[in-house]
Amino acid sequence: MKIVIADGGHAADYVIKTFKKRGNKLIIINSNKDLVQYLTKSNRVPVFYGDPSKTNVLSDAHIEGSDIFVALGDRDADNFVSCLLAKQIFGVKKCICIVSNPKNVETYRELGIDSVISSTYLLATSIESESSLEKLTKSMRFEDDKVVLTEIIVKDNYLLANKQIMDINFPKCGTISCVYRKPNVIIPNGKTVILPNDCLFIVSAVKDQKLIIDYAQREKENKEENNSL
Repeated sequence: MKIVIADGGHAADYVIKTFKKRGNKLIIINSNKDLVQYLTKSNRVPVFYGDPSKTNVLSDAHIEGSDIFVALGDRDADNFVSCLLAKQIFGVKKCICIVSNPKNVETYRELGIDSVISSTYLLATSIESESSLEKLTKSMRFEDDKVVLTEIIVKDNYLLANKQIMDINFPKCGTISCVYRKPNVIIPNGKTVILPNDCLFIVSAVKDQKLIIDYAQREKENKEENNSL
C-alpha cells in the first residue's frame, strides 16, 4: 500500500516503523525540521519538510492516489485540513485524522473524514466497556462505532437460560451470532438451547446495545414477581 504519514513526533516514528516492516510504500511529511532529521535517521527513509495542510506541499510529495493518509499533528484543525485536501484534491482512498479534543470526533466524521481517532475518546469507550464487567459483559466496536459486538455470560437465574433461542423472543435489533460453550464454538439456530455459563456473542447497532444487554440479563425472580402482581 501507498501510505502518507503527516506530522507527528513519537507517534509518527512508531507508525513509520510499523508500516515499514510490512513492506508498504511510505511518504512521510513533517513540518518540524528537527523531527525531519530524527525520523530520517531513525527509520532510514526520506522525509519531506513542509506543512502537510498546504496544497503545494502535498503536491510536491506526490501523494496523489495514495491508499491511506494519516494525520498525526498536534493541532486538530491542521490535521483536519490536511486530510480534507488529501481526500478531495489528491484522491486519497482513506484518511485517518488524530484529534486531541474528543468533541471533534463526531464533527470531523460528519464533515467527511473517514476515520477520526482521539485517545481520550478511546479511553472513555474502554472504561465504559470495562465497567460492564460487573454485569458479566464485554464489548468491542467496529465500523467507526456503528456496530458493536457484545459478549454476555449467561447466569443460572437469567430468563433465557435453558431455553431454545426460538422461544426467548430475542430483540430483532440484535443477533446471537455465536455461542461459546467450553470447549466448543456453536453457530446457533432457532433450536439451539442456551445454557448457564454459555458465552453469547451478540451483534447490534451501538444505539441498541443497552436494550440488548438489559433483555439478555433479565432474571427469573423478576418474572415471578411480575406474575404475582
